[in-house]
Amino acid sequence: MRSILMCSALLATVLTVAGCNQASSPAAVQDEVAKAHQSANEQNAKADQQEAKVDAKADATASEADQKADQKMAGAAYDTAVTEAEGNHKIATARCEAMSGDAQKACKDKADADLASAKANAKVERAKHE
Repeated sequence: MRSILMCSALLATVLTVAGCNQASSPAAVQDEVAKAHQSANEQNAKADQQEAKVDAKADATASEADQKADQKMAGAAYDTAVTEAEGNHKIATARCEAMSGDAQKACKDKADADLASAKANAKVERAKHE
């Protein structure tokens, strides 16, 4: 009895496996193809949405990095302009020492005014990038 059951189970398995290689009806194939297209379209739409999110985040990150870089460059340009202005001020005031009286005072006042103007211009340029 046991061997009959085993033989029956084996025969059922063989028939089932043999049936897997049979061609499907055109309607079934068309239905499966339509389902595959729909599934692929849904997956593509999800991938496109994910790509758009990543692109937007990357653009925002890049924009933020560009802004920070611009601020750092503006700060460095400000420091350079102020250092140059201070150097020019030292040179100008040293030249003023060759003068005397009112001429010396006027020379130093002009050097001080030029330094203040250069620093103000540097601040304005830096503020444009903040």
